[in-house]
Amino acid sequence: MNDLLPGEIEVWQFVESTARTLFGRFGYGEVRTPVVEDTALFVRSVGEETDIVGKEMYTFEDKGGRSLSLRPEGTAPAARAYIEHSVNNQEPVSRWFYMGPMFRYERMKTGRYRQFSQIGAEAYGAKEPAQDAELMDVVVQFLEALGLTDVTLNINSLGDDNCRPAYHAKLVEYLNAHREELCADCQQRLERNPLRVLDCKNEKCQAVAGAGPNVLEFLCEPCRAHFTDLQRKLGVLGIRYVVNHRLVRGLDYYTRTVFEFIASHPALGTASTVGGGGRYDKMMKGLGGPDVPAVGFAMGLDRLVLLLKEGGKTFTQRPDLFIAVADEGSQDQGLALASRLRREGLKVDFDTRGGSLKSQMKRADKSGARFTLVLGEQERQSGQAKLKPMAGGEPIPVALDAVAATVRAQPEAPAPVPAV
Repeated sequence: MNDLLPGEIEVWQFVESTARTLFGRFGYGEVRTPVVEDTALFVRSVGEETDIVGKEMYTFEDKGGRSLSLRPEGTAPAARAYIEHSVNNQEPVSRWFYMGPMFRYERMKTGRYRQFSQIGAEAYGAKEPAQDAELMDVVVQFLEALGLTDVTLNINSLGDDNCRPAYHAKLVEYLNAHREELCADCQQRLERNPLRVLDCKNEKCQAVAGAGPNVLEFLCEPCRAHFTDLQRKLGVLGIRYVVNHRLVRGLDYYTRTVFEFIASHPALGTASTVGGGGRYDKMMKGLGGPDVPAVGFAMGLDRLVLLLKEGGKTFTQRPDLFIAVADEGSQDQGLALASRLRREGLKVDFDTRGGSLKSQMKRADKSGARFTLVLGEQERQSGQAKLKPMAGGEPIPVALDAVAATVRAQPEAPAPVPAV
């Protein structure tokens, strides 16, 4: 859990505003759900044997004796809201996105916290591979809009209830034969949820999993056709991908399509997955709702922000103008001028403490403002002042009632380097 202060929050705001704009282009509307839900929601959807439910949820009993949990992910709460509000009776296909804090008690890694933030999207009502491809296109365009290009899409199909049992049986048989080569956690996973072994980051377990049965060889004809068509549609969209038959994701509700976006950046260390998702056609019915197919994804904001900060781009919006006052008698008019210019749309910095002109100019320099205007008795009497370009250059004469228009008319110059 960490605090976000001015100077850093601007990166988050950039990611969030980019998401809202981009998702809106695809027709996704924002949904907000409570951070606290009935524990049973996650047990039924995510799976009782998953690490999230078994080890990582923050669960407590309220004064009414109900078991509640801080949400560890966003898909199940969105599904609950979809069912509770009978959205399927209002429209055949619904597209939602969400962003906000999630909570998991897990080992700390680079860009991963116990309170972390996610951006996710869900599409309800379409079972076709085109919906899977569109959702991946959302992520690709989102990452491009953020300027993150060194990210690889991995895809796989887990099959469905018709073909997965045969693969599951073969996998268990294979893993039992190599039980002694697995880590202690995977030996337990083998008993509870064998697919999780494929998700283990232990090198020995990865070697065992890599030589095991290939889930794609067990797909029934409908699942195979779905996966083939998905790959064709990704080609139509010009989206490059890698088929990774070991990709399973960490949740129980997925059927058929699963995918991950993996960044190759040293800043992330081993936590290189920046987002992922898949199809969960059985979840709605399993939660007591209608039999509605769905597909979704989620991305960790903390990791996206880490990658953006590593890129060295500046996100803080510098002031257009700093107003300094030359004498105490100009303080009130300086305050009023700053207020008027802000109302006219400029970002204006003004030191309400007053102080010497020298100290105010130091503050102006440190603020990174494009221009500084010094207001004194002469400027008040004449109604004329000068805009000093902080990046260097000749002062620009300006009427006090035309400051906003004059500032906007000036070409943007590189930000000055603040004095230390």
